[in-house]
Amino acid sequence: MTLYRFVTPHRTGKWYPDLVTAQRQAFAIGAGFFDERTGRFYPYRETRLEQTDQDRLSRFENRIGTDNAAAA
Repeated sequence: MTLYRFVTPHRTGKWYPDLVTAQRQAFAIGAGFFDERTGRFYPYRETRLEQTDQDRLSRFENRIGTDNAAAA
């Protein structure tokens, strides 16, 4: 499953399971404009879309958790 988030120079959004939800949340944090009438999203300058596979993200988070536990 693909996950989506928007990133700005000052903010990093959460991962969402679908693009429309990620776009709506990006609008909420001021990373772009979401036109409700047309359903189009217009990202502001320096806003970028990131995508990842959920399995890949889970493996990364598990590795980070293991590293943090070892450091404690």
